[in-house]
Amino acid sequence: MAKFNRYLITAALPYANGPVHIGHLAGCYLPADIYVRYLRAKKADVKFVCGTDEHGVPITIKAMKEGVSPQDVVDKYHKIIGDSFAAMGISFDIFARTSDPVHHKTSQDFFLKMYNDGLFEEKESEQYFDPEKEMFLADRYIVGTCPNCGNDKAYGDQCERCGRTLSPDELINPHSALSNAPLVKKKTKHWYMPLQNYEPWLKEYIIDGHKEWKNNVYGQCKSWLDSGLQSRAMTRDSNWGIKVPLPDAEGKVLYVWFDAPIGYISATKQLTENWADYWCKDDTKLVHFIGKDNIVFHCIIFPAMLKAHGDFVVPDNVPANEFLNIEGEKVSTSRNWAVWVNDYIQDFPDQQDVLRYVLCATAPETKDNDFTWKDFQDRNNSELVAVFGNFVNRAMVLMHKLCGGKVPALHPEFMNDGDKDILKEFGLAKEKIENSIETYRFREALSEVIEFARKGNQYLQKNEPWILASVLEKLKAGEQHPKYPQYEEKDIAFLQARIDICLHISLQMTANLAIFSHPFLPFTAKRICHMLKVVDRMLEWDNAGSDKLLSVGYTLRPPELLFKQVENEQVTAQIEKLHAGLKQAMDAAAANAPAVEEAPVAPPKPEIQYDDFAKLDLRVGTILQAEKVAKADKLLKLLVDIGTEQRTVVSGIAMHFNPEDIVGKQVTLVANLAPRKMRGIESQGMILMAEDNGKLIFVNPAEAVKPGSGVS
Repeated sequence: MAKFNRYLITAALPYANGPVHIGHLAGCYLPADIYVRYLRAKKADVKFVCGTDEHGVPITIKAMKEGVSPQDVVDKYHKIIGDSFAAMGISFDIFARTSDPVHHKTSQDFFLKMYNDGLFEEKESEQYFDPEKEMFLADRYIVGTCPNCGNDKAYGDQCERCGRTLSPDELINPHSALSNAPLVKKKTKHWYMPLQNYEPWLKEYIIDGHKEWKNNVYGQCKSWLDSGLQSRAMTRDSNWGIKVPLPDAEGKVLYVWFDAPIGYISATKQLTENWADYWCKDDTKLVHFIGKDNIVFHCIIFPAMLKAHGDFVVPDNVPANEFLNIEGEKVSTSRNWAVWVNDYIQDFPDQQDVLRYVLCATAPETKDNDFTWKDFQDRNNSELVAVFGNFVNRAMVLMHKLCGGKVPALHPEFMNDGDKDILKEFGLAKEKIENSIETYRFREALSEVIEFARKGNQYLQKNEPWILASVLEKLKAGEQHPKYPQYEEKDIAFLQARIDICLHISLQMTANLAIFSHPFLPFTAKRICHMLKVVDRMLEWDNAGSDKLLSVGYTLRPPELLFKQVENEQVTAQIEKLHAGLKQAMDAAAANAPAVEEAPVAPPKPEIQYDDFAKLDLRVGTILQAEKVAKADKLLKLLVDIGTEQRTVVSGIAMHFNPEDIVGKQVTLVANLAPRKMRGIESQGMILMAEDNGKLIFVNPAEAVKPGSGVS
């Protein structure tokens, strides 16, 4: 960390078309906040910027549904989202808006710099046009019949009935969702960024320069670059967004994924007049926290834009998380299958840190993970209450009971090896936590915090100061304790010292727990500081690992319970609420849509003889590699291990699977199919797939088998 003099941390700009759910928190906002709080504790020069993304089709679609203007939508949800983040302790230095004039000017200036440098390609293409509304339509404004399942309400980008990804040209009888008018094709001009021109630099920057990036990020970037980049439009036809600042660009706006990341720059401009120090000096560390669906934009397109502009630093890291599912199902805002942050705050007041803890402990750092309310309850009750909270409460209660509410002395002359060993844990815990945080392994860092509290409980249990106090009380009364006759009156000083030592060390551990936990559980850390009667300055990272945070004789406040049990009734209520929300959303969707028959099952093919089937050589294979085929949206190039050899297979499944998600999958391969060239690649077989209402599923054995195993 020493080579950087300042840090600029960004979290993905959420669309201002709805509230945020816990999947958003777990994906990027909580990890970013943990990292920033740690940097601040290190007294680093750091800025944490975010804001709402207030342009693009999702905003206008929401406005249509609610019967209001796009501006009304973004005003409403900017506040809801901002309030939710603030309530959860997400400590942005600024939460800006892409509708702000500063952002419009910054984005237009950025575009003009690239335009004046000749970095765009001007291209004409034919796109769908609504003659009644007199406007070009984004894919979501085009409705027609799905060629796959026959749904006559399919959108121009996807059929929500069968899930198939579509383009407007694939729809049967496409028409406008705004006016219901038949569409016409009309020529339109746009400005394209030739991303292929930046391929050599991007490969040097990412593939050679950042092998330390998370596997999911590095792998997805490599797949895109290996497939070859193409020119991408940086403008759109729309009446909502940032106007293209050219005289011949009437009715055109900047592509939302051109202007949105520039929102990080404009937000920094609003935050500080020294914004250029954070964006233009090489000793700045820029880190983007995002979800995996935004990797290509933050790792390839935005860095290429920054490189093309020429005056900015590029990201040092992009620690993207995978997705968080809920109760075993993918989050779906349209189906209302989500735990909304503003609902959680109402249902669990003053328990923000419980959600922060659970979402970090189960964070989808390397793969999709699952949030369940039962796990939420178990982690709260068995870890926060029974370990963390229990240790702090025991230390505080015993100190008030046995030491008069003051920090007792340490008495070095009476310390034993166990005391010295636990003191060594202070520095070891600090080192483990900071190493994990600095390498973006937040789950691992949090587990070290809990482990430190667990060792505190074990230390208390081993030394049993409450038992020693009972023995001491007997001896002072001139009596011998019946269970501990080995202690005599001459041991009074020793026993008092052992009580003091145990509780002194436990209180110093409590102070360290406040520092260690603060990036993760900021509300809890400050409550500990209140009990210990120390100022927030104690939470600085330089103090972590110290055994001299509390002065001997210092009076402390009475103990407070840090956490409370989550009861079965609360869990049941949340699960019922989740399912009720789903039912309500599905009922509303059914009421607003005509009944559509299920896609018919394909009729059986003509009967064959056994000898016909016996001609097929079906073998189980394992996918070793998967990558996109250049200039072919639907094709993946697979390397499949079939035991005796490795086969190259080209498969038309790219619209259904991400390459990095299917590596390691077992498949069934038609191994004796004659080779066939596709896009210049010789395909040596065919993968068998099942189709369920437009969803493709691999045909594979129920249990893993050796590659090359025959299927009969």
